[in-house]
Order: sequence, then C-alpha cells, then structure tokens
Amino acid sequence: MRSLLTGATSLALIAAGIPAHAQAVTSLADGRSGKITFESPTPKTTRDLVTRSVMAHATISGVLTLPQSGAGLVPAMIILHGSGGISGREPTWAQRMNDLGYAAFIVDSFTGRGIKDTVTDQSQLSMASDMADGLVALRLLASHPRIDRKRIAVMGFSRGGIAALYTALEPIRRGIIDDDLRFAAHVPLYPGCNVPYVSAHLDGAPILMLLGGKDDYTPAPPCVAYAETLRAKGAEVSVVVYPEARHGFDGLSSPRYFPAFTTGRDCRGAVDVDTGAVTAMTKNGAVEGEAAAAELKQCVTRGVYVGGDMEGREKAPVAVADFLKKVFAAIR
Repeated sequence: MRSLLTGATSLALIAAGIPAHAQAVTSLADGRSGKITFESPTPKTTRDLVTRSVMAHATISGVLTLPQSGAGLVPAMIILHGSGGISGREPTWAQRMNDLGYAAFIVDSFTGRGIKDTVTDQSQLSMASDMADGLVALRLLASHPRIDRKRIAVMGFSRGGIAALYTALEPIRRGIIDDDLRFAAHVPLYPGCNVPYVSAHLDGAPILMLLGGKDDYTPAPPCVAYAETLRAKGAEVSVVVYPEARHGFDGLSSPRYFPAFTTGRDCRGAVDVDTGAVTAMTKNGAVEGEAAAAELKQCVTRGVYVGGDMEGREKAPVAVADFLKKVFAAIR
C-alpha cells in the first residue's frame, strides 16, 4: 500500500530536500504521492507566459498528500506559498484539505530555483513563474488515478495568492494548458491587487478572496475593487474581509513589523494580459510603456506588519471548507 504522508512529514521532506522521486516527471499515472519533482518554465513576464515565448525551465518540486480514507476519485487543492517560502502554514492547510477528504499538493517555487525568499527583493522571480508552477501542477495532478481532474482547486498566500487569483484569467491558463483543463476554484489569501492583471476572458471558475482589513502589505481595498471588476465580467467572486486582520492573518505569531520587506501598496496601475500593455498611475495621470515600468519600480516601498489574527485564523478554514464543499458538489 502506498504510504500517505502527514502534513508534518510533508514539511520535513521539503526542508530536508529528501530526493524521493528525484527524477522530474511529466505524469502521475503511477499513482505516486510524497515528494514530486517536475519541470516548470520561468517566464520573466506574464507576456512571456501568455505568448509561450522561449523561456528558461527549472526543476522544482512539491509534496502530494492523499486523504487517509475515501473511495473513488477525490478532489484536490494545489497550495502556493508566499514570499517567505514554505513554512508551517502550507502543511497546516494541506492537512486541513486531507481531513476534508481532498488531496493536497504543496508546490515549492523557490528551492529548485536557488531562492530562499523574496521578501526584500521580489524581482528575483516573476509572479508569472508562480502562475506557471500552479498550472503545471494542475496538469500533473490531472494525470493522477486517485484525483478527479475536474475538481482541482488552487489556493495561495500573498505572492502565492497572486498566482491563485490571476490564473483565473484565460490567457494565463492557456499559457500552459492546451486543452479544456482548468481550475475548479481559486482561493487567494491576502493577494496583491494594486496593479492587477486584467483580461476580457476568464476561466469561469468561482473565486473566494480572504483579506485583512488592516493589511498594509497587500491592502484589501484594491482587491475588493478588483472583485467588482471580475463580477462585471460574469465571474462568481466571494470576498471576506477580517476587519482587524493584518497580512498573514492565518498564522500563529502575533503581528510584527518588518522594516525591510518590500511592498507595492503605493503603486497603482494594471497589466493587460490580452495586449501586453502595462499602465501606471502617477500624479499627472496614466502612463504606459517604459514610463509605466519605471513608475512601478519607483512606487515600491518598505516596512509592513505580518502576523496572525484570531478571527481570521479561526474563520478562514471554515470559509474555505464551506466554499469548496459547494464548488465540488456542483461539479459532480
């Protein structure tokens, strides 16, 4: 019988770099679980991803855990980490998914690329790379004999939440996926929406955004506004704001100030993935092209609070569980 790993074991595997299934795979048809190594592109921009430009590839990994019980095909959740890399948060959420009867796949976008974290320098890895990793993981899980390919969702935290949110845009999905395979749902926690990716075309999957009302890292108001934009295009979007919560509200530690962490909270603009146009808002109005790129570098600042919030920590798992139960039941 195949060994089923606990969340704690998953974290240990990632931290230790155990070379289980070290050879990169393109299919999980053999039904394996544990540490999975696979190749994923490293696009420099979302335009590279959308147009499938020639890109470098990296060998990265993830840890797949399956529920202890349940017959037949099971739903799955792909879990994307934030700027700090994998911590105790991701295995905790993976265990919650397993307890609900779902598979969970924690993707490590950093280690295979030689990155420890991006908290003080987000330019080390484009957000498009996280999006690509999530979509390649989707394609992998769809080949697993225990997993229902129609019921694979994605969730992420902070920069992982950005990937979980914007993979709902159809051009980004098509950057990796050739057929009709798509995420069943998107669950971004405290993603960044100050400079949103926009498209006229969505993948049609429901979205649940969980935000912190006092988040000064990736503030809630731009995400609330972006949700309205998505709804206007026909998307089913639910937004929950925990009023007193700061960034990382589902964590156990108390909020703490990190003066070196970079944030785009003062930036405003948009990236149109349909056309490739990048727009930035300045005091004198909107600018595009090189001027926009320069503005979006200059508006980055430092100093944020990160830490848990009792309401967010207790209510977020319930909100996610209720959301997924409804979504997965509807697909059946």
